[in-house]
Amino acid sequence: MPFIEWSDRLVTGVREADEQHKKLVNLINELYDAMKAGKGKEVIDKALNELVSYANYHFNTEETLMSKYGFPELSAHKKEHENFKAKVKEFLDKKAKGEATLTMEVMTFLKDWLVKHVMGTDKKYGPFLQAKIGK
Repeated sequence: MPFIEWSDRLVTGVREADEQHKKLVNLINELYDAMKAGKGKEVIDKALNELVSYANYHFNTEETLMSKYGFPELSAHKKEHENFKAKVKEFLDKKAKGEATLTMEVMTFLKDWLVKHVMGTDKKYGPFLQAKIGK
């Protein structure tokens, strides 16, 4: 059973965002599987780096769309992205110094943040962007 199940409750109605959200869910699931299987540091680091890189790409996509179409809550949305990036950077810095490891606590943070962000904040732009761009 995957760590995060993709479901309709995570659909924003904006095709590009939904496809990227599915990829983020898959990346978190891959990271979780690697951690639970006791994979080596290199495998976990590679999966973690891919997740962070793709999350940044996704945030940029969302922010570009919101900016292009004048989404009124762009500033607050960006702030949530920045807070997430700061939290992940703090973890990565500690991990690089040997002061932290990938744990269930970190995995639960990633899962909870993504699900709550998509279901709360991202769902707000769904109808707005659908009206502007169609899908």
